[in-house]
Amino acid sequence: MAIVKPFKGVRPPKEFVEQVESRPYDVLNSEEAREEAKGNEKSLYHIIKPEIDFPEGTSEYDPRVYEKAAENFKMFQDKGWLVQDDKEQYYIYAQTMNGKTQYGIVVGAACQDYVDGVIKKHELTRRDKEEDRMKHVRVNDANIEPVFFAYPDNAVLKEITSRYAATTPEYDFIAPIDGFRHQLWVVSDDKDIKTITEEFAKMPSLYIADGHHRSAAAGLVGGEKAKANPNHTGKEEYNYFMAVCFQASELTILDYNRVVKDLNGMTPAQFLEALNKNFIVEKKGATIYKPAALHEFSLYLEGEWYSLTAKEGTYDNNDPIGVLDVDISSRLILDELLDIKDLRSSDRIDFVGGLRGLEELKKRVDSGEMKMALALYPVSMQQIMDIADSGKIMPPKATWFEPKLRSGLIIHKLS
Repeated sequence: MAIVKPFKGVRPPKEFVEQVESRPYDVLNSEEAREEAKGNEKSLYHIIKPEIDFPEGTSEYDPRVYEKAAENFKMFQDKGWLVQDDKEQYYIYAQTMNGKTQYGIVVGAACQDYVDGVIKKHELTRRDKEEDRMKHVRVNDANIEPVFFAYPDNAVLKEITSRYAATTPEYDFIAPIDGFRHQLWVVSDDKDIKTITEEFAKMPSLYIADGHHRSAAAGLVGGEKAKANPNHTGKEEYNYFMAVCFQASELTILDYNRVVKDLNGMTPAQFLEALNKNFIVEKKGATIYKPAALHEFSLYLEGEWYSLTAKEGTYDNNDPIGVLDVDISSRLILDELLDIKDLRSSDRIDFVGGLRGLEELKKRVDSGEMKMALALYPVSMQQIMDIADSGKIMPPKATWFEPKLRSGLIIHKLS
């Protein structure tokens, strides 16, 4: 069963939240962070992207950069830009995108649940990225940014989030980059705290939606601290890491599309002919065409859009991986026809998150940078949960969750 606990959040006073809050560390590069933080000494980028406090070109993996993160974290607290709450409590975090709101509960999730597989993953992690996040957690002795979990729909938790949503939030702002609304409520009522803890304890699993490397790093650092503490009891704060948990049915997963530099020596006519083996190919014209259902793809090539519908027998409805469109397209188009074997390492392919729209695919092909684009129908949260439950791993670049969590609203100290 899933173990969660309330915690004493470290967070900005209301009047500072819009100066402190930021995008997550991994959705922008150092130059973008430097630009967004320009003239704002309170920006969280000074803690999560502290290379911006060094000359341009300084590696984000430089040991001095990690030390600067800890120095800035302490400075933010000393100056009162971040203040720790007096009481262990939960928080409710709402995001509104295009008129749709999803409500998450901010919890301390158990590191042991990650180790034991109660917290389930659907992606592979890379050791170098894990180590980077471990260094950041170690040096700050804190989870500066939350991970993003999903949980099976729960009527009791839905009632609690709805009740708080009807009250005045602690924070309420529109993020400048994407125009999405972010709100936060503090759950300090002891009865509600107890109920939240008990409801999560009934759940057999939680699911990582976004933040696999942060989850792995948190679990590993928690284990390190436990081994290093001769008086370890299991109750210490380092046994938990910060997660925002959303009801699965509320989440929005966008398409994650592909653009490819060449046709592996084929002419466009030869490529289209080769596609006929496994797909029903229909020409749709010059107007942007979006896939309307599972197992349908949109191809953009030579100024024309095509619909590709996977033929019966090219996928297995009983295989949680084999039925995925990312797997179908990887096997039958990228691998079989274009000889792109490894999506993680090939320099012939790039990926475009759905928030950019199919216009971005068209632009990159029309510019001559790419030869063709492939748009996919989005993966569903149920598919992700089925794969995680089966113990399997999704193909690379399969999910794009939106909106992203804002960082800096709450921080979790490990001691």
